[in-house]
Amino acid sequence: MNTHEYIQQLRTELREHNYNYYVLDNATISDYDFDVKLKELQDLEEKHPEFDDANSPTHRVGGQVTKNFNTVVHNHRMYSLDNSYSLEDLQDWETRIKKMIDGDIEYTCELKYDGASISITYENGAIVRAVTRGDGFQGDDVTTNIKTIKSVPLLLKGDYPPKFDIRGEIVLPFEGFMKMNEERIANDEEPYRNPRNTASGSLKLQDSGEVAKRPLDCLLYNITGENLGIATQFESLEKARAMGFKVPEASKLVASIDGVFEFINYWDTARHNLPYETDGVVVKVNNLYQQDELGYTSKSPRWAMAFKFKAEQVSTRLNDITYQVGRTGAITPVANLEPIELAGTTVKRASLHNADQIEKLDIRVGDAVFVEKGGEIIPKIIAVDLSQRPVNAKLTQYILNCPVCETPLVRIEGEAKHYCPNYNGCTPQVVGRIQHFISRKAMDIEGLGGETVALLVKEGLITNYSDLYTLQKEDVLPLERMAEKSADNLIQGILASKTIPFERVLFAIGIRFVGETVAKKLAKHYKSIDAIALASLEDLEKVDEIGVKIAESVVAFFASEEKIITIERLRLFGVQLEISAEKLANQTNKLEGKAFVVSGVFVEVSRTELKKRIEDNGGKNVSSISSKTDYVIAGDKMGPSKKEKAEKLGVSIISEFEFLEMIN
Repeated sequence: MNTHEYIQQLRTELREHNYNYYVLDNATISDYDFDVKLKELQDLEEKHPEFDDANSPTHRVGGQVTKNFNTVVHNHRMYSLDNSYSLEDLQDWETRIKKMIDGDIEYTCELKYDGASISITYENGAIVRAVTRGDGFQGDDVTTNIKTIKSVPLLLKGDYPPKFDIRGEIVLPFEGFMKMNEERIANDEEPYRNPRNTASGSLKLQDSGEVAKRPLDCLLYNITGENLGIATQFESLEKARAMGFKVPEASKLVASIDGVFEFINYWDTARHNLPYETDGVVVKVNNLYQQDELGYTSKSPRWAMAFKFKAEQVSTRLNDITYQVGRTGAITPVANLEPIELAGTTVKRASLHNADQIEKLDIRVGDAVFVEKGGEIIPKIIAVDLSQRPVNAKLTQYILNCPVCETPLVRIEGEAKHYCPNYNGCTPQVVGRIQHFISRKAMDIEGLGGETVALLVKEGLITNYSDLYTLQKEDVLPLERMAEKSADNLIQGILASKTIPFERVLFAIGIRFVGETVAKKLAKHYKSIDAIALASLEDLEKVDEIGVKIAESVVAFFASEEKIITIERLRLFGVQLEISAEKLANQTNKLEGKAFVVSGVFVEVSRTELKKRIEDNGGKNVSSISSKTDYVIAGDKMGPSKKEKAEKLGVSIISEFEFLEMIN
């Protein structure tokens, strides 16, 4: 056997031992013998660099340093999940989906592990890239760090698709977390707060050698890609397990919602014996064809639902109520609490939402209050323990003036919040609007963070987001902690933002009630900011999903001379204020006012492509057939009840070929 063959043999042996130990939890070699073989391989690779392999077991020890984590667009969007907190919520969800798809529905039930979401791309059986969830559209490339996690296969086993993404959760087992903290305490270092945040923070450590020392684990739950040859979610879990991934055995296929309830009731208690943190159950429609039929909302899949276990509650004391000012001028009262441990973190503050909530709770400084984490994320006060109220507790009076600029607050009729109307003179509003403008889902300006924005405003270098485009390197270099390279990155990031497409610019400028989805709809309908600015209230309300509240806000925004001046400055600096000619070339109004339901399996183009072409030609995709539906595009396997409903309502049923002819 020559040297190269021996190196390959050692790699194969070590991969198999690693898989047996970290995935199957069934060691087939002692730690000592494993280390001896690994050292032998390292020595051989050092002597023969011509035989280097990026996916060799020796690369798991880390050592590479990443200064900046590159932003990568996901091949397939990583959606968030809708949450439910009761069995009734799940029954309502099932009722909704049964109206949209034909046939019996099976469900895959999986535990919801509490860690850091990751998407890993494999090509030809080898790991290519690992990207954090980020905002769902793009995340950070953390491949070097993920390769150090022993349960992540660098090369796959058996039969696998040529290219796919696999999604999962990076977790830190309780045992490993406790050992890490014991070492930190022994070294007089502050212990880590909880496993989830420690796992998440580990992914962004610059030294992969440090990541390799942490006992992280990777639990996989979803395969995504094209032409994977997989028919169901449960089959995909078994397929992933056969390829060498660590897939939790707790997952279960059930035939009805009653089976889902049994799974939830069992794990509500049994989860406390697990080696990892878990905060709920994820229920998915098992059949991938049915998933495809159900599709997505703007934020989450319709075919999945997360059931959250009852949140932990604790009692503590309310020390004070302070008030925050948001970028829109909205005032949020904040409860400052006696610090308390809750769901693995120390809670010191909780939102009180608005004056009505304060009045409803009759909450007073000095009260004993019950706190829980809403969805185990955001702390909230759910009740006051009146039996412990101090005798001298004073009724809470909501503030009348802005806590920052002292301008008298206003409250718009029909709204719960108070507002500071000092648009330009209230610093938190000015800073908040610019921070929103530069955020990842908006202009995504690399090299510019929230703290730097606050500093730029404080130093008088900017007063609104259009001022960003006037900044020069010499303006920002004197700022605190601003090095030469940082200044270069900031200026380059601002210049690069001029290519951000119009719909994201429209979201970035901060029109009240115009979020990501609404901005896309307005941009698609009007094509340019000038057309939106000229639109009347009545015109705006005719746009799909634009109600009177949004329409009034848009009209009010463009009625402001000051805001028009800011928009004109953005135009002058080259920011995209209309849909590009290239994108417009693929769009028509041929289907304007027409509503389509797409159902079945298609030959010429995919369902996703059909829906895109409907929208590109001015049509609207709807999820279920009604009297307002104009066409059903029917493919193979379209359910009989949909066909029957369409015929009963007189809705035209056409094939994909007839549709393509219609738009061509």
